[in-house]
Amino acid sequence: MRVHLLQQPGVFGRLATTIGDEGAILGAVDLVRVEADRVVRDVTIACVDAEHGERVIGAVHGVDGVTVASVSDRTFLLHKGGKIEMSLRVPVATRDDLSMVYTPGVARVCNAIHRDPSAAWNLTIKGRTVAVVSDGTAVLGLGDIGPEAAMPVMEGKAMLFKEFADVDAFPLCLGTTDVEQIISVVKAIAPTFGGINLEDISAPRCFEIERRLREELDIPVFHDDQHGTAIVVLAALVNALRVVGKRPEEVKVVVVGAGAAGLACADIIQANGVTNVIVCDREGTLHPTRQRLDRERAALAARTNPNGIIGTADQALAGADVLVGLSGPGAVSADAIRTMADRPIIFAMANPTPEIQPEAIRGDAAIIATGRSDYPNQINNVLAFPGVFRGALDVRAHTITEEMKLAAARAIADAISPAELGAEYIIPSVFNREVAQAVAHAVAHAAVAGGVARREAPARAAEAPR
Repeated sequence: MRVHLLQQPGVFGRLATTIGDEGAILGAVDLVRVEADRVVRDVTIACVDAEHGERVIGAVHGVDGVTVASVSDRTFLLHKGGKIEMSLRVPVATRDDLSMVYTPGVARVCNAIHRDPSAAWNLTIKGRTVAVVSDGTAVLGLGDIGPEAAMPVMEGKAMLFKEFADVDAFPLCLGTTDVEQIISVVKAIAPTFGGINLEDISAPRCFEIERRLREELDIPVFHDDQHGTAIVVLAALVNALRVVGKRPEEVKVVVVGAGAAGLACADIIQANGVTNVIVCDREGTLHPTRQRLDRERAALAARTNPNGIIGTADQALAGADVLVGLSGPGAVSADAIRTMADRPIIFAMANPTPEIQPEAIRGDAAIIATGRSDYPNQINNVLAFPGVFRGALDVRAHTITEEMKLAAARAIADAISPAELGAEYIIPSVFNREVAQAVAHAVAHAAVAGGVARREAPARAAEAPR
């Protein structure tokens, strides 16, 4: 906190006492400047969390003789000026350098691309760059906050692309929520990029946007909220079933949440051999006779729930082997978990509060996974999307197929050896540097095998930095 203290005895003492009384720890105290009647200081305090910090700040505002001028914390300071920047890959130090990177030498390169547009993959950033596109309408845990407020998330996404797979990604937050305008904008900027990562666009608009762009563009279009989540969920499920000794074709899986991620997870789980998948939303199970479903959910209802179960999510869980939670806190009850089959698998991925608290079912579930980092088995999209795009770029893929997604999921699952696999270790750490490389390798070869690659896969996909 930057505070202004009146030049009077006891003012700083009252400030320090208030900070202590609020349970915070007083750290550094730095002098900024001395004025005629007051002293300006930067005071650093340690708090338990952001909410605790707000309480401390509120209390300091009430201290006689103290004025709080500004407040910042490490997270805000880290974001100051943004988290990413453009840097040069070649020097521009001499007149000769300038003549090659710009006029007149650059004209030769432009003409080469004009004669053969595919040369852009080699001679521009296209072959290593992804656009992260969002309209800010469905930001995880925050909802519809708009394009400006979504930028820190998209910058963070770009950081993860670079950190884990050496993919240069650029955030593009659009000032429109109109489906046609979003499609038009993405198509217009597509020549610059080797892939499009759609992010935090609300359902059901996201389905139409992705479908149209996949049809109309010749580069991969990947809605990470759907497919990145689905890939990592399947990887975790593959290993969880190994741990409990069950086979995909034998299990009943209940997906709670019929948004973008829920639909994609249901599809990829079915593609991996599970025939008994039931999807639930707030009104209960999706089934073929249910009315007033939109096109995507009606189609999903027609290809899931083979026994036509009608009821709530809790009722659907009776006898189920797996719960995949992609909804919100309180979506299922602990009592319902206890009606599941022997050795049930629980993926409660709502953030920050899971559908069911792990502590409430600790003795009732064989395996528990969440989306949080403070519990074992964190299911996190960063295990998928960097490697998926790295592999797609390595072979200059036209699209991302279902086979490529399945290959990515299996590569993530196989990153854990049989000797390491256990109830609290079914999914690798997000900091396991080998995961992105393995995913890229698998995706690249699946693209070649599927006939959607422009060139052969490397012997081993490009290694991630550091």
